[in-house]
Amino acid sequence: MAIFIETFETGEILIMIEILHGTHETVNFHQGSNFQLFDNTDNEEYPIHWHPELEIIMPLRNIYTVVIDEHVYELREGDILIIGSGVLHHLLKQEGERIIFQPAFSLLHNIGELESVLSLIAPVILITPEKDADIYTKIHDLILEMKEEYFVESPLTEAAIYYRLIEMFVLIGRKYNERLENFKGTGGQKKKEYAEKFMGVCSYINDHCVEDLSLEEAADLAGFSKYHFTRLFKNFTGMTFYKYLNQKRIAHAEKLLIDPEISITEVALHSGFNNLSTFIRMFKLVKGCTPTEFRSMYDY
Repeated sequence: MAIFIETFETGEILIMIEILHGTHETVNFHQGSNFQLFDNTDNEEYPIHWHPELEIIMPLRNIYTVVIDEHVYELREGDILIIGSGVLHHLLKQEGERIIFQPAFSLLHNIGELESVLSLIAPVILITPEKDADIYTKIHDLILEMKEEYFVESPLTEAAIYYRLIEMFVLIGRKYNERLENFKGTGGQKKKEYAEKFMGVCSYINDHCVEDLSLEEAADLAGFSKYHFTRLFKNFTGMTFYKYLNQKRIAHAEKLLIDPEISITEVALHSGFNNLSTFIRMFKLVKGCTPTEFRSMYDY
């Protein structure tokens, strides 16, 4: 599948989705770099797809509608949506102009503190001037600066773009670390230590969710007793360990279900569930429909 757009700055024809196998998009990075950026004016629908890269979308003119997990995000001009790695998303056909930026997840993932932040923001973060007044303007300006760097192609363009991208995630990470306040009754340094521990645990769960991961193993990883870990984990994430784990497993199963060649039983086993009945029950609890019903929604 190939979808073409034309950039305002250079008149160069770019391919928005060049390689799409089922729902898996392979992002063709720009001239050997580790990112792709579009000044997108394409009045086309992009069907449901996913990729390992992050995706940052910011409308510049008119609204833009993105559907993720049956949730509709109607982005206004200047709203910023950050879509996590591996998240299924669907972009609707609309006139307008928007920045669509896809940086390699791996480069950010290798920075320890940023890896922890990225593990917490999935599947999406929506940044708006009303909700995020303390960081919105700076992030908005950083995205515009990355766009300018991308199309001007000055020396050290890639370094300049990643410098701004890292700064953006530092701002987001520090804001999201307000979760520290959930560790009531602990001092400032202890809150920081706990937050770092639980960001690391969440990152580990994200990477190993399809394995036979237990509460005891996660507690050992954090260095707490099972009972102490259970309370702190819920304080930090707002949900129990097993609810968090099952949400990650179901998100993984969604990507497999789009492929009609993989049976429902195989999807269950490859997503960390020991039996089909447990998978179906948990899927319906999380998604509100059965795996078969979910698959039928994407049967083109």
